[in-house]
Amino acid sequence: MGPLKGFRVIEMAGIGPGPFCGMLLSDLGAQVLRVERHGASADAHDPLQRNRLRLALDLKDPQQVGVLLDIVEHADALFEGYRPGVAERLGFGPDDCLQRNAKLVYGRMTGWGQDGPLASTAGHDINYIALSGALHAIGRSGERPVPPLNLVGDFGGGGMLLAFGMVCALLERERSGQGQVVDAAMVDGSIALMAMFLGMQARGLSCNQVGSHFLSGAAHYYDTYQTKDGKFMAVGALEPQFYGELIAKAGLDPNVFGGSSFMSPAGHDPRRWAELKPLLAEQFMTRTRDEWCAVFAGSDACVAPVLTLEEAAQHPHNRARHAFVTVAGVTQNAPAPRFSRTPAAHPELATADSTAVDALLSQWGCNREQLVNIAALSAQRAVAADSAS
Repeated sequence: MGPLKGFRVIEMAGIGPGPFCGMLLSDLGAQVLRVERHGASADAHDPLQRNRLRLALDLKDPQQVGVLLDIVEHADALFEGYRPGVAERLGFGPDDCLQRNAKLVYGRMTGWGQDGPLASTAGHDINYIALSGALHAIGRSGERPVPPLNLVGDFGGGGMLLAFGMVCALLERERSGQGQVVDAAMVDGSIALMAMFLGMQARGLSCNQVGSHFLSGAAHYYDTYQTKDGKFMAVGALEPQFYGELIAKAGLDPNVFGGSSFMSPAGHDPRRWAELKPLLAEQFMTRTRDEWCAVFAGSDACVAPVLTLEEAAQHPHNRARHAFVTVAGVTQNAPAPRFSRTPAAHPELATADSTAVDALLSQWGCNREQLVNIAALSAQRAVAADSAS
């Protein structure tokens, strides 16, 4: 099930954005074989690893790299997240793989990209979004920039960008019949996510001061507010009609807050944000979060409760849309986006079961000799493990 049903993808195991890309592709129907090093520990309940069959290979052993290349001949795509040059050194770089399968889409996930002065240096999400300008835009005025978890570099600007790029390359292959290399860099993806702000900067609405942009929490109408019970509400009343409803529902004085439009001097003037925000904060402290939810229920004031992950899974809207699913007793994110004709299947646990792996490779078209080679390598691993113990 899923729109990618029938596509065969090899995932070279890594962390963060790579597994996220594999989750996206496998959720939507692609058959993803995750190649791991010997002894790699895997959490079968981790959503980032779900829906995959796992195969352990020693990629420092030329014989086992040869097995990988045999499998490549039958795959539609492969992606890896090594530093530039590592896959080439091990013998399964783009040239090696495309020589065996000219229609292969070869995805490369890195922080800095395949070239440039920083290409070979280490980094993490926070470093990539720092260089892209994204991190500087996130934070409170007068305070340090705040890392937005690792959502911008690793996932939005990384794994999702790689998945999008690989699907684009697979679509193009349908016309040309040729594979190609997809260079997905987290710094590039982070810059792409800043497109709207680059446009705003061109119009004079810059993010050059931490916490100064109205979308960063500088404006009173786009921020979070603590409630009487120590919880929080999120306010995003950007448009005039929504701002007017916020003022009315919250019981605020329209003469002070600008009536029905934030475009009035009182509502929109950045010079008044610092004055109005404490007044709105004081009002939110008069009721609990649930009481405010009741006040704003069904309105267009663009106000919502700030939920924990546990609470989010139980929210009526998320429950109605089945936005969370349970896999072997563990709450996970449901596959997204949704498709009317080719819906995604319910996620399954990752498994390294050799019978299942053999069945998958047989389905791909790997010949008996290739499967025997894999079985022999598995037997060698078992002997080595017994000897070590």
